[in-house]
Amino acid sequence: MATLDQKSPNVLLQSLCCRITGKSEAEVAQQFQYAVRVIGSNYAPTIERDEFLVTEKIKKELLKQRREADAALFSELHRKLQTQGVLKHRWSVLYLLLSLSEDPRKPSSRVGNYGALFAQALPRDAHSTPFYCARPQSLALGYGERSSGLSASMATSGISSLGVYALNGPTPTPQSLLAGHPPQSAAGVAPPMGSRLAWALPASSSPSLALGPATIRPPLGPSHPNTRAVRPRQDGDAAGEVSEAALVRDILYVFQGIDGKFIKMSTQDNCYRIDSKVMVSKSLRDTSSRLSELGWLHNKVCKYTDARSLDRAFGLVGQSFCASLHQELKEYYRLLSVLHSQMQVEDDQGVNVCTENNLTLRRLLVWMYDPKVRLKTLAALVDFCQGRKGGELASAVHAYGKTGDPQMRALVQHILSLVSHPILNFLYRWIYDGELEDTYHEFFVASDPNVKTDRLWHDKYSLRKSMIPSFITMDQARKVLLIGKSINFLHQVCHDRTPPGKITPASKSTDTPKDAAELLSDLEGAFQEKIDAAYFDTSKYLLDVLNRNYLLLEHLQAMRRYLLLGQGDFIRHLMDLLKPELARPATTLYQHNLTGILETAVRATNAQYDNVEILKRLDVRLLEVSPGDTGWDVFSLDYHVDGPIATVFTRECMGHYLRVFNFLWRAKRMEYILTDIWKGQMCNAKLLKTMPELSGVLHQCHILASEMVHFIHQMQYYITFEVLECSWDELWNKVQQAQDLDHIIAAHEVFLDTIISRCLLDNNSRSLLNQLRAIFDQIIEFQNAQDSLYRSALEELALQLQFKEKKQQNEEEGLWRVTAEQEAEEKKRIREFQETIPKMCSQLRILTHFYQSIVQQFLVLLTTSSDESLRFLSFRLDFNEHYRAREPRLRASIGATRGRRMSNV
Repeated sequence: MATLDQKSPNVLLQSLCCRITGKSEAEVAQQFQYAVRVIGSNYAPTIERDEFLVTEKIKKELLKQRREADAALFSELHRKLQTQGVLKHRWSVLYLLLSLSEDPRKPSSRVGNYGALFAQALPRDAHSTPFYCARPQSLALGYGERSSGLSASMATSGISSLGVYALNGPTPTPQSLLAGHPPQSAAGVAPPMGSRLAWALPASSSPSLALGPATIRPPLGPSHPNTRAVRPRQDGDAAGEVSEAALVRDILYVFQGIDGKFIKMSTQDNCYRIDSKVMVSKSLRDTSSRLSELGWLHNKVCKYTDARSLDRAFGLVGQSFCASLHQELKEYYRLLSVLHSQMQVEDDQGVNVCTENNLTLRRLLVWMYDPKVRLKTLAALVDFCQGRKGGELASAVHAYGKTGDPQMRALVQHILSLVSHPILNFLYRWIYDGELEDTYHEFFVASDPNVKTDRLWHDKYSLRKSMIPSFITMDQARKVLLIGKSINFLHQVCHDRTPPGKITPASKSTDTPKDAAELLSDLEGAFQEKIDAAYFDTSKYLLDVLNRNYLLLEHLQAMRRYLLLGQGDFIRHLMDLLKPELARPATTLYQHNLTGILETAVRATNAQYDNVEILKRLDVRLLEVSPGDTGWDVFSLDYHVDGPIATVFTRECMGHYLRVFNFLWRAKRMEYILTDIWKGQMCNAKLLKTMPELSGVLHQCHILASEMVHFIHQMQYYITFEVLECSWDELWNKVQQAQDLDHIIAAHEVFLDTIISRCLLDNNSRSLLNQLRAIFDQIIEFQNAQDSLYRSALEELALQLQFKEKKQQNEEEGLWRVTAEQEAEEKKRIREFQETIPKMCSQLRILTHFYQSIVQQFLVLLTTSSDESLRFLSFRLDFNEHYRAREPRLRASIGATRGRRMSNV
């Protein structure tokens, strides 16, 4: 322990003082105290940060010289100087003028050697460290009652505390600026030393023996006799009650969070309080308690900053917040240094009868009112910001700025400018360079490094809503996200090497917190203009690249023409070519054969004039085969997308296109089937006139075919015009007016969702879709039944014609027409055919009944649908109320619908 004590900073400093002066340890107590204060002080004048004190000093000097007019003129000139921003450091100019105005005949205070330096009195510079009265270890004390207090002082505020105040502490105040005190004496003449130093020195080492008699320079102006002798400050009176001066000394330490002799921190009550055993009047005890609150507030702020300053995970925004708190504490320490300096001067001179300028608790209560309000604001901020970081922390600080107190609002705005500076730097690097260096996840734009390039636009970048500062709107945050995302999309997906500076010119960034404060003061003006300019320039350039280099709009139109069956001649010719292939079982199809047919259809129609880039992406796709499927059930067109256009036509979107194509392809096939049915009826009508027994069956076929044709035509009109064309027109208008890629993607998704919903492909329309598919199945069944009927009828007709031709041929050859046996056989075959006609009629009646019942159920579902266009479709399908007469539920549904329409009118 001895080795450690000999190497302590206090002992080393004591040894240095002894070696420089050549004196013993007991004789250098005053010099040691001076050295401690030099280390703990900062020799920069207070006026460096307080222009007001310098101007007041200049005006006082002019008034002393009875130059009132010059003082008024100086005040007016200084006021005009403040209104102009020509000089950045007005205090430097004013301090230079003040220094030049001093009397050059005054002797210099410089010293020529170290002995003379230490022989001078202690400089009256402000500091915030306790007073040292003795050597740390072996120096004897001359005042026994101070032993315990001094040891506590050394333990709580030794050299280690000096380092803190040297870095973060206040700027001291020159003695010449303290009101009511004369200037220092010349070098070589020692002013009277403080009473506390006299207590600490032994009788054998009196300063009068070592340094000569102390003299006091008389004050300027006429001298007045002093009737009362100077007495030193005492901690208590004869009755044992603690004096106000002692409490003031303790309070100044408590302001810094240091326990005093009488006022200490109570861990139980979590506050500073005077021990109940100490004798203090009630008024002084109450006033001390009110002043001690500053120490508690100071500790609260310091505890937060000390815990967070070294926490790297707190991030740049958090460190800026801690720096702003340190800056406010530094201003607080500057005030305390002035108070310490005032108290030190009073201790050196003693307490005279006139106590107008002395420190008292009441005066401290008045002077510390504003600092107390500021510390309360800082402590409240610290409480409110616990557990927050990044943009969330900035939002918390911004919320405290919404107050009617101008001083508190200015304080919070200053802190906010420091806190928001890193956020604005993040923002400008993101919108002008596309760079995101957010190590501690403080910015409101998040990046996922695991997302691949093909999903960059959709998944890689997102908004952290909790980190969006409250002074940035959601619309601004969305634009900021889009700007940086567009830059990265251009570089990584589009492989565009254009520098970001050529896309949008970078404006002035927030290099300093002052710039950030100016920007925050005009959030709806300059800040909004910067974001809007970068947003429009970047988005416009991205859309130009996609349309010019990657044919985005042409691909969108190709989807409409091929996957949504908009190219009518191509689709019709493709069906004609595919009919023989698709009539076969699905397991016997080969994709290369279908691809060849597709290329033939392209070359034979107007599709051949499309861009080669589009045609090479068109392909054939076979769906999964189920037992009993034909080629019609598994055939589908496909469109390959990759690169930047895959951002718009995602895998989910292509799945929607596939579903819609299958639905439209099936509906188109129904139209194709009914066309063949009608052609068969027209072609065979004249041939079968010779068979009157078939007239009833054929009439029934014509009626059912007419019902089906009407149904399919109305469905095709609804799908083609009310769904596809209207939705496509809305999509194209939105795409033409889109300001960014997200607008195009959103409009395209709305287009697909509308088609999926109105084509009965969503989950809510599953029952309607099932009924519609059942109707399609009935149409196919009817085609098969009619084909079977015509096949049988034509075969019978051919046999009858053949029999007649044979009879006529035999007659021409002079032979008997037919034998009786042949005649009987012919009659038997005709009778058998006529017996099949009732079966055909019954089969058609059953088919008609099933078809009409399914249509009726379909109409009931349409009339109860929430979609108005589907209800209108039900009116067109049953325009003559044919089905309504057969279905009671349909009559009730239609009546209720009309009632709703009338009530809406």
